[in-house]
Amino acid sequence: MAALRLRESVIAAKQKLAADREKLKRQHQAGTPGVQLCAQITDCFDSILLDLVNAAAEDVPGFTAERVLSNVSIVPHGGYGRRDTAPYSDIDLMIMHAPTFREPAIKFTKRLQQDVFDVGLILGHSLRTPKQAISSALSDATIFTSLAENRFLAGSVGLFRDFAEPFRRRAKLSFRSLFHAIMKARDEERAQYGEIVHLLEPNIKRSSGTLRGIQMVRWLGFAKFGENEIDALNRVGAISDRDRKILRDAREYLLRLRNELHFHAGKSSDLLDRAEQIRIAELYGYKGTDGLLPVEQFMQSYFEQTGGVRDAARHFIASIRPQSPITTIFGPIMTRRVDRDFHVGPYRISTSKRWKQHKAGQIDQVLELMIAASRFERQIDHPTWEVIRSKMQGQGEIEMTEATRRAFLTLLSEPGRLAQLLGRLHELRLLEKIIPPMAHARCLLQFNQYHKYTVDAHCIKTVDCATEFLHRDDTLGAVYMKIKKKWLLHLALLIHDLGKGFPEDHSIVGARIAAEVADRFWLSQQDKETLVHLVLHHLTMSHLAFRRDTSDEQLVLSFAMANGPAERMRMLYVLTCADFAGVGPGTLNDWKVRVLTDLYRRSMQNLGGDDTVDTVALRRKKLDRLAELVRGHENEEWYRHVIDTLPEGFLQETPATQIISDLEQLQAMRDDSPMVACQYRQDRGVLEITIGTKEALMQGVFHKLTAAVTSQRMTILAAEINTLADGLVLDRYFVQDQDHDGQSPPERMEDICQRIRKYLTGPEDQTPTFTTTWTSRNQRLAEEAIPIPTEIKIDNETSEQFTIVEIFTQDRQALLYQISRLLYDIGLSVHVARITTHLDQVVDVFYVTDSDGHKIFDGERLESIKRTLGEALVEQTS
Repeated sequence: MAALRLRESVIAAKQKLAADREKLKRQHQAGTPGVQLCAQITDCFDSILLDLVNAAAEDVPGFTAERVLSNVSIVPHGGYGRRDTAPYSDIDLMIMHAPTFREPAIKFTKRLQQDVFDVGLILGHSLRTPKQAISSALSDATIFTSLAENRFLAGSVGLFRDFAEPFRRRAKLSFRSLFHAIMKARDEERAQYGEIVHLLEPNIKRSSGTLRGIQMVRWLGFAKFGENEIDALNRVGAISDRDRKILRDAREYLLRLRNELHFHAGKSSDLLDRAEQIRIAELYGYKGTDGLLPVEQFMQSYFEQTGGVRDAARHFIASIRPQSPITTIFGPIMTRRVDRDFHVGPYRISTSKRWKQHKAGQIDQVLELMIAASRFERQIDHPTWEVIRSKMQGQGEIEMTEATRRAFLTLLSEPGRLAQLLGRLHELRLLEKIIPPMAHARCLLQFNQYHKYTVDAHCIKTVDCATEFLHRDDTLGAVYMKIKKKWLLHLALLIHDLGKGFPEDHSIVGARIAAEVADRFWLSQQDKETLVHLVLHHLTMSHLAFRRDTSDEQLVLSFAMANGPAERMRMLYVLTCADFAGVGPGTLNDWKVRVLTDLYRRSMQNLGGDDTVDTVALRRKKLDRLAELVRGHENEEWYRHVIDTLPEGFLQETPATQIISDLEQLQAMRDDSPMVACQYRQDRGVLEITIGTKEALMQGVFHKLTAAVTSQRMTILAAEINTLADGLVLDRYFVQDQDHDGQSPPERMEDICQRIRKYLTGPEDQTPTFTTTWTSRNQRLAEEAIPIPTEIKIDNETSEQFTIVEIFTQDRQALLYQISRLLYDIGLSVHVARITTHLDQVVDVFYVTDSDGHKIFDGERLESIKRTLGEALVEQTS
């Protein structure tokens, strides 16, 4: 009978859960506030659990329900404990039991766990005595932060009190150790889910500035004051009225947003990915403006909320941070006064009472403090920040005085802690008073998968990346060190993307902004021209390096002449590298640094800089080395013939030993068996597939080779086409193996080679098959929800021998094969290809001729090529 009653309770609970969720969904759609709806969801779960608890208590053999419930206490904790329950949240329960009641409590817990699972809820539970609960919480930060949000639900009130009050007291006594443990755990979580507020696909529960930031305040407030409610912390003076409002408003905003994510997904979902951003922007009624999409408006408001949480939480944490005993004892002894108002301690710089009273509200004085902090490499202490934050709030426009101008440019010349201090200026909204266009860029979403951060965060991040180049021991580090006016480079980095979010090209808008900034800072005409040039051409070097055939020395000469003199070229080189590095972790890899460095050094040769490279001498040295390697070979004459006609780019970028190895395989290659080799390139984190064949044996060799590679579940990131002497073809593909993360095992690489070889020697008109299992989440989102316009550009000026076709389009499966097949079908021969993939968008560049090997000049033919490619690619994306 007990089992029958229990089963009935589970069925009833399951029906209640479904009905209540549907009712709550309607209330949410009708506009019920997030906090209120979460409380109602919590009440729903409470009601279900109370019925299941009573049913489970009746099912413990040998004990009455009253006896069971008098010896256990049901304690919701975590989000369920603080009543922040989202529609499909897990529920966390601690089942406390009397020390002598463990075995019956285990039976009770097993039954309750099974029933909760059968109802359709996800239960996280623990079984402890009050003493065990306190001990576990004080020794483990994760357990502590969860149990700090606790409440009584059912069972013995006395047992709950045996835990709650002692836990509160002992937490306060253990505050120092708890503080450091909680901060360490949060740092680890932030590293996983997003260390920066302006992450473009945030987890709204765990990324920086989200619900976790509010929860951190509650957990640390409980450890320090025994209070975890924001209002209670405000009453004891731990949180200001302004920060209380920021945290309360953000909690409502984020909880309502989280409810929307859960209801739409029909399951627990906390990731605000791009597809959801588009959907919610439309749902919330954002209309967009010229240059600003509705989704960008929505995310700007989102980042305003999370930025407020970050600032308020950081301020609270700094105000309660326990002082090191060593600092407390020896800090005053080790502190020295550097002028009347600044005191430099072993770790921090502080200010006098006079400075706080009379100068903390003056922006030039704040900048002078930051200069001292950067020079001495010290943190500014919290009491000083607290006064600055208070006095600077709500300040209007500032007049650019000579003192402010000089102080800001001096700060920019100090690499030490520059990016961190610029970030604090931005948080205080002072940076946009010094450089007004920063206000437009605040929290401005860059709606693509290439950039990881918002415009303002990216600009400050690039400054950080540039200052980190100080620690490199390569050409990039040496060039950064050599730049005389680092402040001008840092200023260019800080404003280089501020032209985004307008209808016009952002580089052109940015150049106008740069001119205005130069005038605002009274820069000399020469410095103004340099600043405007760097912003206007901040993409030029990367486009040339990765979209053009830089083996063309005339092209490099033109680039050098357009971007000289030498000091400006140094700045452009460092700016380009920093811009890559500021996109996101790992974007500036060793290979990109090498490519950009090679272009920089060859450009400097034309400008007469002292860090140049003699490309003629290098070519001669490489040819001499190759001649040495083939000397005495039985086919030496053939090798010398092929070596003399090697494409310049292939000769420059390929080690001599690898060139000879490739040529040996080409020389030994049979007509019916192409040469295929595969190796892992550690410097680029990709597989390199090398394919050799004879052009005469394969019409349209490029598209066939592309089909062969793509059909083996490879994402092509870059391709190099090399036509050698006697019609030999040696192509390289740099790919990501969708079947393996990192390096593919040897047997996989051998299998790839065999399959490609088989495909290339198969029937002439075979159609390649492409599996869809490898498609990434970002590509799926792009295909389903985020259309990227296809654009075809024809460049007939850059190269004397080739017409250059640039294709900008949305990435999709087998795209490169589709493009190469189209080029073949309309009678074009591909001689050089530059493939660039930015997760969801590609920029593919092809150097082509007509079937007779001639550059295409006919205007109608060029328009026909552009139209045919555009129409075909648009049709394939629709």
